[in-house]
Amino acid sequence: MHIHILGICGTFMGGLAALAREAGHKVTGCDAGVYPPMSDQLRALGIDLIEGFGADQLALQPDMFVIGNVVSRVRLPDGSPKFPLMEAILDAGLPYTSGPQWLAEHVLQGRHVLAVAGTHGKTTTTSMLAWILESAGQQPGFLIGGVPLNFGVSARLGAPRRPSPGSSPLGAAPLFVIEADEYDTAFFDKRSKFVHYRPRTAVLNNLEFDHADIFDDLAAIERQFHHLVRTVPPSGRVVVNGLEESLTRVLHTGCWSEVASFGEAVSDFSAQGDPQAFDVLHQGRKAARVEWALTGVHNQLNALAAIAAAHHVGVSPEHAATALATFQNVKRRMELRGTVNGIAVYDDFAHHPTALRTTLDGLRRSLGQGVRILAVFEPRSNTMKLGAMKAQLPWALEPADLAFCHTAGLDWDAAQALAPLGVGPGLRAQTAADIDTLVQQVTAAARPGDHIVCMSNGGFGGIHAKLLESLQNK
Repeated sequence: MHIHILGICGTFMGGLAALAREAGHKVTGCDAGVYPPMSDQLRALGIDLIEGFGADQLALQPDMFVIGNVVSRVRLPDGSPKFPLMEAILDAGLPYTSGPQWLAEHVLQGRHVLAVAGTHGKTTTTSMLAWILESAGQQPGFLIGGVPLNFGVSARLGAPRRPSPGSSPLGAAPLFVIEADEYDTAFFDKRSKFVHYRPRTAVLNNLEFDHADIFDDLAAIERQFHHLVRTVPPSGRVVVNGLEESLTRVLHTGCWSEVASFGEAVSDFSAQGDPQAFDVLHQGRKAARVEWALTGVHNQLNALAAIAAAHHVGVSPEHAATALATFQNVKRRMELRGTVNGIAVYDDFAHHPTALRTTLDGLRRSLGQGVRILAVFEPRSNTMKLGAMKAQLPWALEPADLAFCHTAGLDWDAAQALAPLGVGPGLRAQTAADIDTLVQQVTAAARPGDHIVCMSNGGFGGIHAKLLESLQNK
């Protein structure tokens, strides 16, 4: 089958492209404004990328067009379509489907799917779970919204049969771990992506308001999470964070599967100790100890979620903890990009005030007091661009000593939102409408021993390399 993917450089669609290629399908795709790591991965796989969404791509004559949720029916100011290829597909009556639907029909069917959902930590937790299963010899398939360093790729099919079958009726079904996103599927299917995946193991890691561009309030997102719960079979397991009131409400709406809780002191899986070295308790008894390189309470909770999910397919907490000791995290998750003149520059894929806060809290816990943290961030997600979370920014940035905000494309006043921190030269926060000015501000403020964390869910204009070059020339 030849599939042509519209929006191929998104993390999900890029992973789907890799799976389709591995399965023997011919894969082509198009997108605009591509950036690493997905563009690099696709080129390494030999997948042809076409810039833009021109209608001339109909000449490729694929068997199926797979439509990413970046595509819409929106019109430009001059009245022309933003995505002329989609208009041409519809006019010609050609076959098309969404990415999640294609994945469900061509990859996930017949597999034991372990799906990781939550507002935060999906990519990291999915990577942890895949690595635990890999270390246990289960050779899982996976699709992750990032590139886990232990694997070097964001997606693979995995073993066609489970190397160590379980005792359940579907114990020989191959395992597949997937990052389960609550964002909508496509412009023609407004359900959350994860309702297509039909997991037997579903992780509900956390839940708060996000995606203000498609959800009116938290209750609307809770409804989608309950749709996911409805798809888990009676023999399945719902792994739920007991600390989250929103998830408690989701399960109280109805649950027809086994539930394994984590996080609370009285849970099926809980932790005792510092996030970098802690005991794992299973139903109140010590079952394992995790000692690893990651920091932050959020990663401790991510680990408990992954351990509980792996337990459902027969991996003991002890084996899981051993695997986590060698877990290397994910590209763009507090990834050190370089150190110049004693100043460290990190890249982190943060997109929400809570994600900013947990990233900075984890780094502060690791560094201790007396070491300066400079937070450089870009409110790039649709939710942040709309300003729905702007009031939370001073709280989110509180662990940092200095904060620098890129303001291009915002319809709200970032300086006003950050006013509680103090905004202006020599004060705690500064803003800039362009990357070069932002780099100049950070370079002027930085001094040896500082840790600079660049946080965005996009390419951030290549700021990491620009900062390192500017610091070198300081």
